[in-house]
Amino acid sequence: MIARAIDEHVVTSGKPLPHSLSLLILPLCLHKNTRLILAKSNRSYFLKVVEEHPQLLVGFPERARSMFPFCQEGLALLAKKGCIDVNDQGALSLRPKTVRKTVSGTDETRECQQVAKYLGRQFSRISDRATIYASLGVRP
Repeated sequence: MIARAIDEHVVTSGKPLPHSLSLLILPLCLHKNTRLILAKSNRSYFLKVVEEHPQLLVGFPERARSMFPFCQEGLALLAKKGCIDVNDQGALSLRPKTVRKTVSGTDETRECQQVAKYLGRQFSRISDRATIYASLGVRP
Protein backbone atom coordinates (compact mmCIF):
# COMPACT_ATOMS: atom_id res chain seq x y z
CA MET A 1 0.00 0.00 0.00
CA ILE A 2 2.80 2.39 0.82
CA ALA A 3 4.48 1.62 -2.51
CA ARG A 4 1.21 2.29 -4.36
CA ALA A 5 0.85 5.68 -2.65
CA ILE A 6 4.48 6.61 -3.33
CA ASP A 7 4.17 5.69 -6.99
CA GLU A 8 0.90 7.55 -7.50
CA HIS A 9 2.29 10.64 -5.76
CA VAL A 10 5.33 10.67 -8.05
CA VAL A 11 3.24 10.04 -11.18
CA THR A 12 0.82 12.85 -10.29
CA SER A 13 3.24 15.50 -9.08
CA GLY A 14 6.61 14.47 -10.44
CA LYS A 15 7.94 14.83 -6.89
CA PRO A 16 8.74 12.18 -4.29
CA LEU A 17 6.37 11.55 -1.36
CA PRO A 18 7.53 13.14 1.90
CA HIS A 19 8.31 10.50 4.51
CA SER A 20 5.92 12.08 7.02
CA LEU A 21 2.99 11.56 4.63
CA SER A 22 3.89 7.91 4.08
CA LEU A 23 3.02 7.37 7.75
CA LEU A 24 -0.63 8.26 7.06
CA ILE A 25 -1.22 5.65 4.37
CA LEU A 26 -1.70 2.52 6.49
CA PRO A 27 -3.93 4.10 9.17
CA LEU A 28 -6.22 5.45 6.45
CA CYS A 29 -6.23 2.34 4.24
CA LEU A 30 -6.43 -0.43 6.81
CA HIS A 31 -9.25 1.01 8.93
CA LYS A 32 -12.31 -0.48 7.27
CA ASN A 33 -14.82 2.35 7.85
CA THR A 34 -12.31 4.97 6.71
CA ARG A 35 -11.31 2.90 3.68
CA LEU A 36 -14.95 2.45 2.62
CA ILE A 37 -15.59 6.21 2.77
CA LEU A 38 -12.41 7.00 0.83
CA ALA A 39 -13.12 4.26 -1.74
CA LYS A 40 -16.59 5.71 -2.41
CA SER A 41 -15.14 9.22 -2.63
CA ASN A 42 -12.28 8.39 -4.99
CA ARG A 43 -13.20 11.24 -7.33
CA SER A 44 -13.53 13.83 -4.58
CA TYR A 45 -10.94 16.15 -3.14
CA PHE A 46 -9.44 14.62 0.05
CA LEU A 47 -9.92 17.71 2.23
CA LYS A 48 -13.58 17.91 1.19
CA VAL A 49 -14.10 14.22 2.04
CA VAL A 50 -12.59 14.75 5.51
CA GLU A 51 -14.79 17.81 6.03
CA GLU A 52 -17.96 15.97 4.93
CA HIS A 53 -17.14 12.84 6.96
CA PRO A 54 -15.89 13.94 10.40
CA GLN A 55 -16.18 10.31 11.58
CA LEU A 56 -12.89 9.73 9.75
CA LEU A 57 -11.16 11.70 12.49
CA VAL A 58 -12.53 9.67 15.40
CA GLY A 59 -9.60 7.77 16.85
CA PHE A 60 -7.31 8.66 13.97
CA PRO A 61 -4.41 10.03 16.06
CA GLU A 62 -4.33 6.83 18.12
CA ARG A 63 -4.56 4.68 14.98
CA ALA A 64 -1.72 6.59 13.37
CA ARG A 65 0.47 6.17 16.47
CA SER A 66 -0.30 2.46 16.74
CA MET A 67 0.43 1.90 13.04
CA PHE A 68 3.77 3.75 13.13
CA PRO A 69 5.91 0.62 13.71
CA PHE A 70 4.17 -1.16 10.83
CA CYS A 71 4.70 1.80 8.51
CA GLN A 72 8.38 1.86 9.40
CA GLU A 73 8.59 -1.91 8.87
CA GLY A 74 6.98 -1.57 5.44
CA LEU A 75 9.37 1.20 4.45
CA ALA A 76 12.33 -0.82 5.73
CA LEU A 77 11.22 -3.80 3.64
CA LEU A 78 10.84 -1.62 0.53
CA ALA A 79 14.32 -0.19 1.15
CA LYS A 80 15.90 -3.59 1.81
CA LYS A 81 14.43 -5.00 -1.41
CA GLY A 82 15.74 -1.98 -3.36
CA CYS A 83 12.26 -0.72 -4.26
CA ILE A 84 12.53 2.86 -3.01
CA ASP A 85 14.95 5.74 -3.14
CA VAL A 86 15.17 8.33 -0.37
CA ASN A 87 16.42 11.79 -1.28
CA ASP A 88 18.36 14.18 0.98
CA GLN A 89 15.11 15.66 2.33
CA GLY A 90 13.79 12.21 3.28
CA ALA A 91 11.21 12.04 0.48
CA LEU A 92 10.45 8.68 -1.11
CA SER A 93 10.23 7.56 -4.71
CA LEU A 94 9.67 4.11 -6.16
CA ARG A 95 12.38 2.64 -8.36
CA PRO A 96 11.15 1.61 -11.81
CA LYS A 97 10.13 -2.01 -12.36
CA THR A 98 10.45 -3.03 -8.70
CA VAL A 99 6.77 -3.28 -7.76
CA ARG A 100 4.11 -4.67 -10.07
CA LYS A 101 1.75 -2.03 -11.44
CA THR A 102 -1.20 -4.44 -11.44
CA VAL A 103 -3.47 -4.15 -8.42
CA SER A 104 -4.28 -7.73 -7.45
CA GLY A 105 -5.32 -9.87 -4.51
CA THR A 106 -8.57 -10.30 -2.63
CA ASP A 107 -11.35 -7.74 -2.92
CA GLU A 108 -10.24 -6.18 0.36
CA THR A 109 -6.56 -5.95 -0.58
CA ARG A 110 -7.42 -4.48 -3.99
CA GLU A 111 -9.62 -1.90 -2.28
CA CYS A 112 -6.78 -1.03 0.14
CA GLN A 113 -4.39 -0.57 -2.78
CA GLN A 114 -6.86 1.60 -4.70
CA VAL A 115 -7.36 3.82 -1.64
CA ALA A 116 -3.57 4.06 -1.23
CA LYS A 117 -3.29 5.21 -4.85
CA TYR A 118 -6.07 7.75 -4.22
CA LEU A 119 -4.20 9.06 -1.17
CA GLY A 120 -0.93 9.37 -3.08
CA ARG A 121 -2.71 11.31 -5.82
CA GLN A 122 -4.57 13.57 -3.37
CA PHE A 123 -1.52 14.24 -1.21
CA SER A 124 0.37 15.35 -4.31
CA ARG A 125 -2.44 17.73 -5.26
CA ILE A 126 -2.64 19.26 -1.79
CA SER A 127 1.14 19.56 -1.71
CA ASP A 128 1.28 20.84 1.88
CA ARG A 129 2.06 18.41 4.67
CA ALA A 130 0.89 20.75 7.42
CA THR A 131 -2.54 21.11 5.80
CA ILE A 132 -2.93 17.34 5.44
CA TYR A 133 -1.87 16.67 9.03
CA ALA A 134 -4.04 19.47 10.42
CA SER A 135 -7.08 18.21 8.51
CA LEU A 136 -6.61 14.82 10.21
CA GLY A 137 -6.08 16.30 13.65
CA VAL A 138 -2.47 15.17 14.10
CA ARG A 139 0.95 16.78 14.12
CA PRO A 140 3.87 15.53 11.99
